[in-house]
Amino acid sequence: MALIYSGNGLKEPGPSEAQAELEQAVRTILDAIGEDAEREGLQRTPQRVAKMYAEVTAGYHVDPIALVNDAIFTVDYNEMVLVRDIEFSSLCEHHMLPFFGKAHVAYIPNGKVIGLSKIPRIVDMFSKRLQVQERMTVEIADFVRDVTGASGVAVVVEGAHMCSMIRGVKKANARMLTQSLQGVFKTDPQLRAEFMGYVNSGASDE
Repeated sequence: MALIYSGNGLKEPGPSEAQAELEQAVRTILDAIGEDAEREGLQRTPQRVAKMYAEVTAGYHVDPIALVNDAIFTVDYNEMVLVRDIEFSSLCEHHMLPFFGKAHVAYIPNGKVIGLSKIPRIVDMFSKRLQVQERMTVEIADFVRDVTGASGVAVVVEGAHMCSMIRGVKKANARMLTQSLQGVFKTDPQLRAEFMGYVNSGASDE
């Protein structure tokens, strides 16, 4: 299966062009809400916000091939590999407000393992863009499956969404849980229960 994760069909402006467009957009918002973009406290706000958006949407510009960077190794190991409690932050594509939380990623190697640091980087690649949590969960699982050839992948994401915490229903303690179970994690109830046990034990320790 071909890896097609870098193409997003979006315009790719140069850094200076993108910075200028973002700064102008922020000034437009400030004017629209009745603020004065020239008052002391706001004079550099457009530049700050533009830099912030470049940082929190950096996942659009990550090369997935370079990300893996030959960090796939042949190892005679076929038990669960789990990286738990990977902190992430993203932007909800519906309101462009943050959502954040933890991701738990497990896979069953099929002769190949991936370097430990790469799994958090994979989570970052998909979270640092406009997202919905459901899609992000599946994207992480699909990518880990494709680059490792694993016989099974499981991803659970727990997220708190500012769009429901500070607006709308205003439920500050609500959390969203999404999962993607593939391969043997989907077909083997015992393995799935073992994975969830590890995930839940971490939650109970907090």
